[in-house]
Amino acid sequence: MAATEIALSAIVLPDRDPISDFLADVLEAEAAGVRTVWTYDHLSWPMLRENPWYGCIPLLAAAAAVTSTVRLGPQVLTPNFRHPVPLAKELMTLDRLSGGRLDIGIGAGTEGPDAGVLGEPPYSRAERTARYQEWTALLDELLTHDITTSDGERYRAVEAHQLPGCVQRPRAPFTVAGAGPKALAAVAEYGQAWVTYGPYGPDTDEQAWFTALEQQSTDLTAALERAGRAPDSIGRIAQFGIVTRWPFESPARYSETMDRLAAAGFTELSVHWPRPDGRGLTRSELDLVLATHA
Repeated sequence: MAATEIALSAIVLPDRDPISDFLADVLEAEAAGVRTVWTYDHLSWPMLRENPWYGCIPLLAAAAAVTSTVRLGPQVLTPNFRHPVPLAKELMTLDRLSGGRLDIGIGAGTEGPDAGVLGEPPYSRAERTARYQEWTALLDELLTHDITTSDGERYRAVEAHQLPGCVQRPRAPFTVAGAGPKALAAVAEYGQAWVTYGPYGPDTDEQAWFTALEQQSTDLTAALERAGRAPDSIGRIAQFGIVTRWPFESPARYSETMDRLAAAGFTELSVHWPRPDGRGLTRSELDLVLATHA
């Protein structure tokens, strides 16, 4: 794959005015030709705890009503505060509102504020993984069946109706986050795409970032093969952190970054849309990115 064939998606954070800021950014990203606009699904975010923070699902519903071509998605939905039954109903409705433009980002979640906001005691890593596996299986079942009854250890559904179902069949696609063995197994079993940050932070070494993503992509290929799926049966999304600066230092460096990601099998890059506070891309960096992916 050539670097210019790597698709571009963008993250618009849900912390500013829903109409004058969030929807305006979504419309700008659509006009720029990005494939998918994602927004984070948290109840609060440690990096911006001083800011307002709006609900992911209502924002995406509003975005679905004012856009026509760009795909839209939450990144990422987790068991931290989401139950599969009401969540499936909201996602089916979003897919209908968008005319089949929904991408569903899912992941195990972190040990951050969302994990304790409902007053539950902290879960061990093993328990979080087990909950995520059961949660994902039930969400998949709900979105692919008209009526679901399931008596799981942690999550239950009793005649949960999902009519009329998603526009996209058998359901809106899952973009699964994670890089460990169990996360990659979930990607291979349920995913239509995979997203990874790789090592994260302002001091992350460029070479270490590439090495980690290349190894993760290799591990995913092995997981897909074990599941009987072809390596190219899934989209692979590399996501730059909101504070990452080095790929945009020059057109040559950005082009080299895309070439290396393409060689590692990645099909899409996700960046943070420019913000007034300086987090995310600058306007000049966005111009560089859009010119490369044109």
